[in-house]
Amino acid sequence: MCPPEAFASSDLATIPPSLEPESFIPPTDISQSAYDLASSLLAPAILSHSIRTYLYAQTLAASSNSIYHADPAKRDLLFVACILHDIGTTETYNGPQRFEVEGGDAAVEHLSRFGVVEEDKKDVWTAIALHTCNGIVQRMGELPALVRKAIEIDFGRRSEVEGVEDLAELKERFERRFARQQIEKVLGDAVVAQAIKNPDKAPAASWPGGMYRAHLTDPDWKGVNKAF
Repeated sequence: MCPPEAFASSDLATIPPSLEPESFIPPTDISQSAYDLASSLLAPAILSHSIRTYLYAQTLAASSNSIYHADPAKRDLLFVACILHDIGTTETYNGPQRFEVEGGDAAVEHLSRFGVVEEDKKDVWTAIALHTCNGIVQRMGELPALVRKAIEIDFGRRSEVEGVEDLAELKERFERRFARQQIEKVLGDAVVAQAIKNPDKAPAASWPGGMYRAHLTDPDWKGVNKAF
């Protein structure tokens, strides 16, 4: 639900001017340790993308008076889902399943250390495991939909969001602090590299599968994967 008036990004108290990690990471063991895990494993470009995804998601949650903004425990879930949504691209979590599913499993493993209830773990798993499934993830609950919409904003697939003013200014601010660093190429290459070693990680109808086919069609291509 949206408030009667548009949300002004400059009014968001949970996104401080400094944009230093210690200023926006929820001050809990769950979120702090999730950030430590992500920052120790993710490629810099993917870590910055994951941070921006959370900042956009938190903006969206605040603009809609979502429980994922108002409730500190739910905010932890939002943070974990965003900061770990691409953790499956790392070698540590490079298991036999597609990277999204490996990432969802890793997040559930993390949350289980803190006694998070099954329903909340399932929501985080769904948000991560289905985050590349456009048209499906949006119908799987509020948390998965928030994460997907934030990812779309970061990849330029949404130039306007209802209830949020000055989205372009917000993007410029976030990207000035957390540079893009060729995220599209870095992320695409990471997913394809896993598929080259294990094609089962890139099912034909999936986003990884599309990028893997694009690579096989033109293996000498050096730019952003044509199916990104």
